Amino acid sequence: MRKTIFSFTMIFFLVLLIHVPASKAQAGTLQFFANGEELITEGFLAPKLTKDGWKLTFSHAFVSLSDITAYQTDPPYDTRSGQPIKAKEKVMLEGVHVIDLATGSEDDPPVFVSEVKNAPAGHYNAISWKMAGDKQGLLSGYTMLLTGVAEKDGRKVNFQIRTAEESTYTCGEFVGDERKGFLQAGGMADLEMTFHFDHIFGRADKDENDPMNLEAIGFEPFADESKVQEITLRGMHIGHAGEGHCAVEWH
Repeated sequence: MRKTIFSFTMIFFLVLLIHVPASKAQAGTLQFFANGEELITEGFLAPKLTKDGWKLTFSHAFVSLSDITAYQTDPPYDTRSGQPIKAKEKVMLEGVHVIDLATGSEDDPPVFVSEVKNAPAGHYNAISWKMAGDKQGLLSGYTMLLTGVAEKDGRKVNFQIRTAEESTYTCGEFVGDERKGFLQAGGMADLEMTFHFDHIFGRADKDENDPMNLEAIGFEPFADESKVQEITLRGMHIGHAGEGHCAVEWH
């Protein structure tokens, strides 16, 4: 009788092992971060003032993100191609995520967004996301809100700058000190959505004819603190994957 019970028990566990999906057996956890870098966590401080000489410190830098998707592509995605990503695997975060980039620290500026468990193992070498209006939440339909203090020549301005423009960024592999997105079975990997705010305000420590400074607005147009300032981001590519460039579509 004991041998019979033992046999049935062994068969039961063998059946369980046989029916464990291969995808879960070869899966891990993929984490997503958003990074405003030191220009948000520390501010536009000398010598990195805005292109028109303002010092900026941020109390909040909210961005509203949705459709955040990571991809495994082969060959690697070319952001200049004008084509959609063709992926053998992809994972997506559900919902709208409002992130305050200013909550990152000086030593560790990336801010955790969310994670996908049981993501297929492999190299996630492309990412896309939408700057989407936060319809019912903190931003009341806006996609970005910056608040803080600006200073120049003894003048101090409390600013609020916002936009409701929606756009989609599609990026290739993260470019930085270390490569990202290598997910092993049972392991953990991360990807980053990076926001370059010097493409908005420019940099005083760069040549005035630098392409970034030529496109950037600077801070002076927002120096009236009597009202909330509206900004147009169209034409400024603030979304990156580290230093990696992205294609942008405006909606």
